[in-house]
Amino acid sequence: MLTIAWDVDDVLNDLMRQWFTCEWLPSHPECALQYEDLKLNPPHTLLGIEEQAYLSSLDKFRASTAGKNLTPNPDLLNWFREHGPRCRHLALTARPLETAPDVAFWVMQHFGKWIRCFGILPSRPGADVPVYDRTKGEFLTWIKAGDILIDDTPRNREGVKALAFPQPWSGTSYTTFEFLRQLTGLVEKQ
Repeated sequence: MLTIAWDVDDVLNDLMRQWFTCEWLPSHPECALQYEDLKLNPPHTLLGIEEQAYLSSLDKFRASTAGKNLTPNPDLLNWFREHGPRCRHLALTARPLETAPDVAFWVMQHFGKWIRCFGILPSRPGADVPVYDRTKGEFLTWIKAGDILIDDTPRNREGVKALAFPQPWSGTSYTTFEFLRQLTGLVEKQ
């Protein structure tokens, strides 16, 4: 049975879109960018701010009620309902460790029928937090699971068998529908 490792933010949910729409644009009405213009992740240079300012704003949104209650990607929920039982699934996210309880709860609340394992790579570990793995590939090698990684960020897909989830910064030109068709083809080969 194929085991799929799913990135959470910007794959299972639309964190960046919601942050940009609900947090960034209202406080920066002069911003002329559209979500589709965010060709870099992190997008701080496109926004004309320091990376730490961007991360602080994103973390503030993650801690908000809206950030904790993101709507799951409806196309992926439909895919899971139709094809999810034919595979094993795990969630693998890179984000601040202090946000892990909220995102783990979110994953289990919306995808717990299918996703039975949750892994986190602390994205900005403090000096007192041990770093076991530096990349998602290292984590998947350690856990000896995950035949394919679904991720939106190119650097996270390095060194592992992966499918790029379509986002403005993911380096893809296909749609979510085309992505799901590709993924379904891999599942049907099993």
